[in-house]
Amino acid sequence: MSAPTTTDTCEAELLTRVLSALLREDVVGLRTRSTLVRRGDGDWLRRATPDADALLLPVAPDGFQCEYAARRPLLLRESDGVELSAYPDVLGALRALAAPVDRDGFDAFAEECRQTLATMRLHAATRAEVTGRLTALHHADPARWTGPAGSLAYDTLAARLDHPVYPTARGRAGLTDGQLRAYAPEFHPRFALRWLAVPREAVTLAGRLPDFWPTPAALGLPEAEGTHLALPVHPLTVGAPLDEALAATGLTGSALLAERAYLEVVPTLSMRTVAVAADPSVHLKLPLATATLGLRNKRSIKPGTLVDGAAGQRLLQAAAGREPRFRAMILHADESTYAHAGHELLAVLCRRHPAGLDGAAVVPLAALLAPAPDGRPVLGHLADRYYGGDPLALLDAFLTLLFDWQTTLFGLGVALESHQQNVSLVLRPGSLRLLFKDNDGPRINTRRLAAVLPGPWGFDDARTCTTEDGPVTDLFTTITVHLCAGAYAFGLGGRRRALLDLVRARLTEAVDRLGGDAGAVLRARVLNAPRLPVKAMVSAGTLLSKERSGAADVNKHYTTGPNYLLRNEGPA
Repeated sequence: MSAPTTTDTCEAELLTRVLSALLREDVVGLRTRSTLVRRGDGDWLRRATPDADALLLPVAPDGFQCEYAARRPLLLRESDGVELSAYPDVLGALRALAAPVDRDGFDAFAEECRQTLATMRLHAATRAEVTGRLTALHHADPARWTGPAGSLAYDTLAARLDHPVYPTARGRAGLTDGQLRAYAPEFHPRFALRWLAVPREAVTLAGRLPDFWPTPAALGLPEAEGTHLALPVHPLTVGAPLDEALAATGLTGSALLAERAYLEVVPTLSMRTVAVAADPSVHLKLPLATATLGLRNKRSIKPGTLVDGAAGQRLLQAAAGREPRFRAMILHADESTYAHAGHELLAVLCRRHPAGLDGAAVVPLAALLAPAPDGRPVLGHLADRYYGGDPLALLDAFLTLLFDWQTTLFGLGVALESHQQNVSLVLRPGSLRLLFKDNDGPRINTRRLAAVLPGPWGFDDARTCTTEDGPVTDLFTTITVHLCAGAYAFGLGGRRRALLDLVRARLTEAVDRLGGDAGAVLRARVLNAPRLPVKAMVSAGTLLSKERSGAADVNKHYTTGPNYLLRNEGPA
């Protein structure tokens, strides 16, 4: 039998992840309405169908958010022994089991898979080209990629790695290969922004804009000088999306799009957020008319999220200020400067990173398991340079600080949406710190917070605040525990048991240090709970309408999975 081609490998990898995600989220009862059967080659889950046929899914024990994961990229149709091994056929068979009202969601997800597969194939075809560019621009050893500019190179590697939970994360709705090459972080491009001069009275501005901010006259619009403020526009938003936004806000005719592009930028892992090429410590977050991590996860910027990001920053700085051990160890990007014209496509966040990052490796957590140019994980290179070649020692230092900080916040009633993209290691010889950004989207138990930091903090999103521990615990578990800790234990082959023991030990120490009622909550609902909340991102993001899923927030919709922190859980 011939070796699989790159194309075959990409499709097999995608379908295996898709099947594992659908199983984890119990789509059409794959998990709860199936029975385990043993066949000659291993375990299968048998899902009966209404027409007396059955679909069988080959599985293997897993433990990371689900007892099982798909072990082969196929469904077996029991009646005739046909193997369904292409994603359209698999999704079509599952679609037939869904309620009629949900079937459009399967069609949408099939399109999401098509886009992702095309992107995966593009990534495979361009890997040598891109890694060669990174090596030429920075260094052959990624551990020597330093400062804000080096961080963008790590973003490029991370953008080529699959998300720990969402199976089609590399797909971006509606973008062509050419657009990805020109604007996506995995290609490390440079491009110039477009600019829109908006009447000043239509703009809400907070904070101080950077000195490089152009005037309308500098953009070739002298007639707007003194009366308009320039807002940057991502090139992908120019055209119909921008025209529709201007019409919706009544700005057609009074807002002027400059013909002249200005300010060269480099995309970050977020893609809609770009770094200023001349000063990559400054990032501009710009709305895009696309979606990632689900078709309902649009990359626009609702004005309220800008308010919430600034409020979150103020809260975190106040929390860190109460604890001397965090003042130098936990760093915060400044997200207090933003502007918008009352529409989710007419907005910008200006993020400034703290001073003193030059010479440090600033590594987003999302890049740690990404293959470096030589094929080894980035984590291994960092361990060689900073931790004597011991990846576990590096992860130990990281988890110790992460859990100390996040449990301290939990004691205040706060959990953050601080996933792998929003937290970076800041490494120097003998020093590890954490850098946080994107502070909107927390969950806050106001009963706990008011007792220590009464505010008011001024969050815009009514979903932020609660008077219960449940939503805060769910976010702490699904983000800090699963994505920022458990994902590494299950992602590093051959080290699972040692890493799970390390995660549990460091979390236990942090919970014991926290103590009190808040510590008891984390002990009962995280460390010792039989099951843990798990994100159901495919269901909430694409497969089901909000009315069907009941998801108030597509990023905070949950099912449950086994607790791999229990000492008897998870294979070695």
